[in-house]
Amino acid sequence: MRRFCRCDSLLFSRTISRSRNLTVRFAPGVCFTLLLPMMLISLASCGSSALSSPMKNDPPASGFRIESGAFAEGKSIPKRFTCEGADVSPALKWPDPPVGTRSFVLVVEDPDAPGGIWTHWVAYNLPAGARGMPENAPKQERIPGGGRQGLNSFGHAGYGGPCPPPGKAHRYFFRLYALDTMLSLKPGASKEDVLAAAKGHILGEAQLMGRFKR
Repeated sequence: MRRFCRCDSLLFSRTISRSRNLTVRFAPGVCFTLLLPMMLISLASCGSSALSSPMKNDPPASGFRIESGAFAEGKSIPKRFTCEGADVSPALKWPDPPVGTRSFVLVVEDPDAPGGIWTHWVAYNLPAGARGMPENAPKQERIPGGGRQGLNSFGHAGYGGPCPPPGKAHRYFFRLYALDTMLSLKPGASKEDVLAAAKGHILGEAQLMGRFKR
């Protein structure tokens, strides 16, 4: 559709089709009055189509998430789960994993550590049917009921709680990955090996962040 207005000759022409034109002559000043609403209608129609069409293809929101009864997102991690307390792992749960999930990977990191990212926990090949981890997971390479644990930055398998230097609070990210495969890794693997093996197999990711300072 082509619309134009020549106010010097007071001509308003609207092309209806390639073979048929409609030409209307108006009195002075009418050109702008009628053309503006038509332009606004045309632009609104185009804009509405461009903005709404991508929304139709958006996937539904996933319920996959990780949470803990010990602390809420962005809140303080109780001392019980740190080096100032019992240093045991908090209970975790994750509902509604993606369809096709065959295993889970759990990685806990502190990006605020003075020497760079500090790894506090690496667990992998957690069973597809698992919907959480109990409190005080054993600090060993094999998890009873299924799953393996890798080495953390403290040098041992399993969970090592927050233990930052005195001062500013550090952030601790609990990241859970749903995979479409089981990883062919021995117990005690490094975080780097686990994430490298998981590359290309991640169906979904969930995250929980807690804080702790001394």
